[in-house]
Amino acid sequence: MRAVICGAGIAGLSLAGRLHNVLGWEVVVLEQAPRPRTEGYMIDFFGPGYDAAEAMGVLPWLQELSYPVSEAAFLDDHGRCRARLGYDRFARPLNGRLLSIMRPDLELALRERLSFAVGLRFGVGPARIDSHAYGVRVTLTDGSIVDADLLVGADGLHSTVRGLVFGEERRYVRQLGYHTAAFTFDDPEMHAELGDRFCLTDTVDRQMGLYALRDGKVAAFAVHHATESGLPDDSRAALRREYGSLGWFVPRALAHCPPSSQIYYDQVAQTVLRSWSRGRVVLVGDACHAVSLVAGQGASLAIGGAYVLADQLAGARRVEDALAGYERLWRPVIVRRQRAARRTARWFVPGSPRRLRLRRAALRFAGLPGAGHIAGTTLAGRQRPSLRQLAAVPV
Repeated sequence: MRAVICGAGIAGLSLAGRLHNVLGWEVVVLEQAPRPRTEGYMIDFFGPGYDAAEAMGVLPWLQELSYPVSEAAFLDDHGRCRARLGYDRFARPLNGRLLSIMRPDLELALRERLSFAVGLRFGVGPARIDSHAYGVRVTLTDGSIVDADLLVGADGLHSTVRGLVFGEERRYVRQLGYHTAAFTFDDPEMHAELGDRFCLTDTVDRQMGLYALRDGKVAAFAVHHATESGLPDDSRAALRREYGSLGWFVPRALAHCPPSSQIYYDQVAQTVLRSWSRGRVVLVGDACHAVSLVAGQGASLAIGGAYVLADQLAGARRVEDALAGYERLWRPVIVRRQRAARRTARWFVPGSPRRLRLRRAALRFAGLPGAGHIAGTTLAGRQRPSLRQLAAVPV
């Protein structure tokens, strides 16, 4: 069996490794970007993806690349801490099964675990997709043609595969009303003061977080309310415009802001489709079930979904049955996380001084004895059913 996977991100790399290493499939991974992505932000990695990474044998690499984070601290314009949440409160309900890792580092670990037998091609993607009863023919942007038993769209929120097979993006992408950005820069003094804390501005309508990386760099993560549907032509100018009024270290971070080509900038959105597959074309990860960064589990769910899909392909007699089984098992997990994200989005970036005060009060409550388990469970979400339970269900 042969699979073509479009997208060399977290979902695509996870699925590629599983299909080749466990099922013995021939796998080709196509990535439209000319090289692996280096832009991105720190993620809290837990839940089904953590379980899948352990089962796939990649967890030790992720632990090696992860960062120790002592707390999330919310600071005012003068650098005074207004609220904080210790990461131990977050990790305890998860039995310590939590990592803080840069998204590009997670991709690096998955990429390095790929067999040399897996074809990984950068700078090329699908231009045309033709389905037939027993497979798919993909015409690539370089004019070449690839035939496969299965085509997987793992190419993210703005999926080309989804556009070619399911229709235009606006039908499936639900905007949550935010834009987000991330970049890195050098500032030794700031690096030393941040230490092992994830520091965020305690502000209304917009929030910038800063944290230190092991290579001496500082990483910035930003999210703000946005009413416009499109993305700005100049990301750096947009960031300076949106965050220029904030205090603390923000002016210095903006002064270090690199050119737009070196900034990760995107909309905060969810993807909602009635069906995740058509014939022998299937979507995984953000292409079909983006939960948005406010849900906090996008990377974990990408790996978990890829694991469930591979598990179904291993046990099904027909590819189409496996695709149906994957969606039947995994969709309820996604629906719960998407619903929770929409419900809590207004607290992620408070839209008024009142909501800001309420968030401070909630974080102070989380620091009280006995309240940490409640706060951690609320932030992490209920981890049921487990990945083991999902993978054990037959087609």
